[in-house]
Amino acid sequence: MGFVKVTKSKAYFKRYQVPFRRRREGKTDYRARRILTTQNKNKHNEPKYRLIVRFTNKYVICQIAYSTIIGDKIICEAHSRELIRYGFKNGF
Repeated sequence: MGFVKVTKSKAYFKRYQVPFRRRREGKTDYRARRILTTQNKNKHNEPKYRLIVRFTNKYVICQIAYSTIIGDKIICEAHSRELIRYGFKNGF
């Protein structure tokens, strides 16, 4: 029995839907994002706040954000490099 190459038909490529760009890049897990951002229905359009922590090679960035249909809104943020201003010199 010889090797048979399976070719996908034109109908397959017509119906194929490309994933979201951030999903293709591996940056966003949309299932986890939906759980984090959806608010209970009895809250009546109140934003659901979340704490975002990002680590760089030198610093730590903390943000408080909530999501809207247009995009996420950042309320405030703090950088670890600001701690030097307040006299904290450990770890820098």
